[in-house]
Amino acid sequence: MLTTPLGALEVALVQSGARAVDTLHDTAGFARRMEDLGYRRLWYAEHHHSPAIGAFPPVVLTAHTAASTSSIRLGSGGVLAPNHAPIMLAEQFGTLAALHPDRIDLGIGRGPGTFDERTARALRRGAGPASDDEYRTDVSAILRLVVEEMDLGPLPEPWLLASSTAGAGLAAELGLPIAVAHHIRPENTLAALRHYREHFSPSRWCERPRVLVCVETICAETQGEAARLAAPMAVIKAGLLAGRGDMPVPTPEEAADHVFTAEETRALAAFNASQAHGSPETVVRQLASIVDATAADELMLTTPVYSAADRLRSYELVEQHAGLRAAS
Repeated sequence: MLTTPLGALEVALVQSGARAVDTLHDTAGFARRMEDLGYRRLWYAEHHHSPAIGAFPPVVLTAHTAASTSSIRLGSGGVLAPNHAPIMLAEQFGTLAALHPDRIDLGIGRGPGTFDERTARALRRGAGPASDDEYRTDVSAILRLVVEEMDLGPLPEPWLLASSTAGAGLAAELGLPIAVAHHIRPENTLAALRHYREHFSPSRWCERPRVLVCVETICAETQGEAARLAAPMAVIKAGLLAGRGDMPVPTPEEAADHVFTAEETRALAAFNASQAHGSPETVVRQLASIVDATAADELMLTTPVYSAADRLRSYELVEQHAGLRAAS
């Protein structure tokens, strides 16, 4: 049994041949099902101008699903601070926290949320990427304003997303819980967490280091079926290795016909070895191994598979074999 509480990160994959809006239809129902299964959190990621991922603002999805659920924590994983005025994020998530006390998370990240340079500049009103100092100033302003705007009423729970020691250092300095993007840069996870714990300063938000680790998790009844479900995202990742961020998500059948280079095969195998893919028994064992290595307080699972039904089934299988209700 896996005793660590689990959450889920949704990235709104758009199926080949479908419209982005089609992915919205089951959003509330999915959140209710995750709540029923005993998942602690459900976060939404910010993305822009991608044929593979819908451009749905996390604050909107959080508001939509919070209205039809009652206990699961909801929020951003994350909103990208350089793309927004701090006061707007403070007002938006502060309002959600007032409407849904003790259920709203404000996960803050740094990346542009797009691979398209023109889109990134449009989000920044023509400015280039934020510097380290600008990012720190933005995060600090968000934290200050969320308190001031809500006049010490119910507050969202802030988290800082990080995939490097630099991000971990900022989380430690500001005394924030950290959500580590192990599903993006697993090679940085242990060093980032070591830095975070060594340099952590207590704050009003967090008295001690608090760690959430996000893991790509694809679970199916058999190893072979899990590999089939993972194939479409493997094609997307191979495209990213080649500098292409404009690829739609292929069907599993299309992905099965894709020919990977030797370099791509090695890179994908190394990545998959650090995540949790396979049968329920294999996945639970891999997740437990990640907890042992990172001493994570929580895990967040992200399941980038083509079909919404297969994605939900993956979460169901993990719940059935991990003893999630007991852990919650």
